[in-house]
Amino acid sequence: MTAQLNARGDVAVVVPAAGAGLRLGPGGPKALRLLDGEPLLVHTVRRLAAAPSVRMIVIAAPPADVEAVHSLLSPVAPVTVVAGGAERQESVAAALAVVPDEVAIVLVHDAARCLTPPSVVERVAAAVRAGADAVIPVLPVVDTIKEVAPDDTVLGTVDRSVLRAVQTPQGFRASVLRAAHAAAADAHTDDAGAVEKLGIPVHCVPGSDLALKITRPIDLALATHLLTLPDPDA
Repeated sequence: MTAQLNARGDVAVVVPAAGAGLRLGPGGPKALRLLDGEPLLVHTVRRLAAAPSVRMIVIAAPPADVEAVHSLLSPVAPVTVVAGGAERQESVAAALAVVPDEVAIVLVHDAARCLTPPSVVERVAAAVRAGADAVIPVLPVVDTIKEVAPDDTVLGTVDRSVLRAVQTPQGFRASVLRAAHAAAADAHTDDAGAVEKLGIPVHCVPGSDLALKITRPIDLALATHLLTLPDPDA
């Protein structure tokens, strides 16, 4: 059954999904790798479509797979699919270009964080709606972090109490994200980082343990198990 998006929603979600995912091993584009028998991108879109604020979902797919991705996702939810670029920044820009000006909030979400609960989407959108220009979901860093020299000598221990692991979706006032992309002089893998370079504050909201990024084969195994668990945020 195809999910229906909220025509009165104020959120567009941009999903760059054109990456090869080389660290995941040989195979097709990472977003199309299978998790429990379905492509990661299907899991991602299903959860985005369940967020009540979402009005539009734009996927930046590998250029050769635009039609195939649209056919794959149309039974899941209404999506717009555009050709992505060689770099993530190019894919986000291509997707952002088709978001109507009247949509006030744009979220950028990693296709590889395919189990991110709708509650995180709503939490990020609500913070932008409340006045923040840029919002990121984060988790506390639980490992001890060392600063290490090029010769592998430990230089010191970093205070992890001030560190956060950043997830997606990252949320922005649409005009702020467009300005950050227009001003970006080099490729970036984090849209909030581009906003930071404009001197605009970025706010944090709680993320979710379910929003892990599938990068390596072990992440797929963990995600398969996580599929059996309820959303602790629900």
